[in-house]
Amino acid sequence: MIFAKQALTATGWGKNIRISVRGGRILTVSPDQTPQATDVQVDVLLPALANLHSHSFQRAMAGMTEHRKAGKDSFWTWRDMMYRFTKHLTPEHIEAIAALVFMEMQEAGYASVGEFHYVHHQPDGTAYDDLGELSARIAAAAADTGIGLTHLPVLYTYGGAGQAPLQAGQARFGNTVDRFNALSARARAIVATLPDDCQVGIAPHSLRATCPDDLVAVLQAHDAGPVHIHIAEQPKEVADIAGWLSARPVEWLLQNADVSTDWCLIHATHMTSGETQNMAKSGAVAGLCPITEANLGDGPFNGPTYLLHGGAFGIGSDSNVLISLTEELRTLEYSQRLRDMARNVMVDGEGSIGETLYCGAARGGAQALGRGAGVIAVGEWADLVAIDSADPALCALPAQQLLDGLCFAARDRVITDVWSAGRHCVQAGKHVKSDQITAAYRSAMCSLMSVL
Repeated sequence: MIFAKQALTATGWGKNIRISVRGGRILTVSPDQTPQATDVQVDVLLPALANLHSHSFQRAMAGMTEHRKAGKDSFWTWRDMMYRFTKHLTPEHIEAIAALVFMEMQEAGYASVGEFHYVHHQPDGTAYDDLGELSARIAAAAADTGIGLTHLPVLYTYGGAGQAPLQAGQARFGNTVDRFNALSARARAIVATLPDDCQVGIAPHSLRATCPDDLVAVLQAHDAGPVHIHIAEQPKEVADIAGWLSARPVEWLLQNADVSTDWCLIHATHMTSGETQNMAKSGAVAGLCPITEANLGDGPFNGPTYLLHGGAFGIGSDSNVLISLTEELRTLEYSQRLRDMARNVMVDGEGSIGETLYCGAARGGAQALGRGAGVIAVGEWADLVAIDSADPALCALPAQQLLDGLCFAARDRVITDVWSAGRHCVQAGKHVKSDQITAAYRSAMCSLMSVL
């Protein structure tokens, strides 16, 4: 049993809430209770967010790409560095990095992750003896940390728009449709050994890394579940796709695929007003990664128009240059303020920005991962996060303003406990396996840096 002095449940804020969990799901939510000696007692309990978009291996690059070279630095110059980095990664490196990333996510308040996984093969593109070797490493990291995993194997067939051949740095990513379908089947078998809240979706990388016929083929082979795709991240990408397919990426996708609530469109940054409205109406989730999008100079999302038309959104840490739930949420709002030179932008009409950001991201993230969570309610996965309202950043705020304080004044240190489908992985602000996971990561980095 979990006892919270205050909790934000599906029916609103309540006091003295006792929650029981069975099989990873919330069994009962009872207000106005008295704590029992065996209860795990916390201060303020919230639904925990899903981190809907992660490339875990890129965490090990953090700080390596912040040196300006001659000419204009951009996403594309960053990508070249990333390609050079990936050729040195071993399966052991990938597992150790992923475990650290998943642990850091949980300590930041995330209960689950969508791992957009595109490093599949050996450095020259040759498959491992087990086609799913690297998916198995991601699953092992999820098992070690206890995070809820939605594994998203990536179809990456071409080096650019117009079915350009893969570049040398992309060899580890490449699959034909047939090999991708075999890889996805192997990934499902691997993830089936994890707890029941873990699952597998698919991720056509982007329109530039696939083609219309291949997209149709993989969607036909995919029975059900999450479909994630990078879309409209950079102006060059938009121009390249428009030149090839005679339509902008979001425009083309909405016209040519059955985009619905199973879909998550990552970095839907460069859209027209019409595209923004149509995407919102499709029911798909906008996968926003504000820290990475700022780090790469992608540009801001059109939040006000999207919310006005009922659009769903969630947040992810993408490159994992900094894993911070609170920083992602405030960066999203601040990007809107800087663009519009206004305050309190990310809300439809009037209301709390913190509540719109936090609760919207909780619902949208759960939807994007195909995960019954995002609210504290009977039958949902017990994805829960506890915060300390006595922290100096929050102690002056009533319950109705705690989410504003969390999003704009607090740091991740206010996180005290996290449950991933009932697994109590973070206790007293620290992951229960923090020491061993961190030691394994440091050892892996020593090995990696010796060959870089």
